Amino acid sequence: MTDTAAAAATETGPHIDIRGLNYFVPGKHVLKDVDLTVERGETCCVMGMSGCGKTSLLHCIGALASPSSGEITINGNQIVGMPEDQLNTVREHMGMVFQYAALFDFLSVFENVAFGLRRRRRLTEAEIARIVKEKLALSAVSGTERLVPSQLSGGMAKRVGLARALALEPQILLYDEPTSGLDPIVATVIDEQIMRMRDHLGVTSVVVSHNIPSVFRISDKIAMMNEGGIVAVGTPAEIKNSDNPIVRQFIEGRATGPLKVA
Repeated sequence: MTDTAAAAATETGPHIDIRGLNYFVPGKHVLKDVDLTVERGETCCVMGMSGCGKTSLLHCIGALASPSSGEITINGNQIVGMPEDQLNTVREHMGMVFQYAALFDFLSVFENVAFGLRRRRRLTEAEIARIVKEKLALSAVSGTERLVPSQLSGGMAKRVGLARALALEPQILLYDEPTSGLDPIVATVIDEQIMRMRDHLGVTSVVVSHNIPSVFRISDKIAMMNEGGIVAVGTPAEIKNSDNPIVRQFIEGRATGPLKVA
């Protein structure tokens, strides 16, 4: 476990605590009175139909979107309405793995992973090189330093995105559809990396996904969203055995039921 993760493990209370969260955009109430708690070192998967608010919730947690009301407490700090300079300090302890990796096309893999280090840390080139090599190895993409994103497969790009997120040694990792568009074998590799972050680094993770096998494979806790609200929360076993008709339809992939395709 890293020094950062070890320090986080000594803290008490939930790592992420969300209460009464609402988020409006013009013409739409995106998040509706969301309550969710994620404990330290826990992997919480948020699942649901496209457009139900999953990614908006992730962006609010990561301080990439500003909620309209409610509270988000990260490591004891209530961030809703927090000034930008203080938010930047909170963001230092979070990493984001985007759905399509969001790598900079004009930078090599090395420079993509080093990007945050160059801007947020005062390090020598030797220190940066050591960290980049270490995080690429941890993400199972060693030897890709000189490649550019166009030379990477989809799975490799996502693992490089994970290495970039890990470079600053975050206490919290946020994943937006990490297995989207990947074949089942590569998706399993990504799942194993997510579990490795939890088991070996003590990272707290929130994973947005509609990949049911992946959700049940990696989760300690699952939250089911529908129409902007959370309709069920539980362990994988509890969600599998839920009698909630929305949950049952979603995990069984049935076309008929309370969930409607937009």
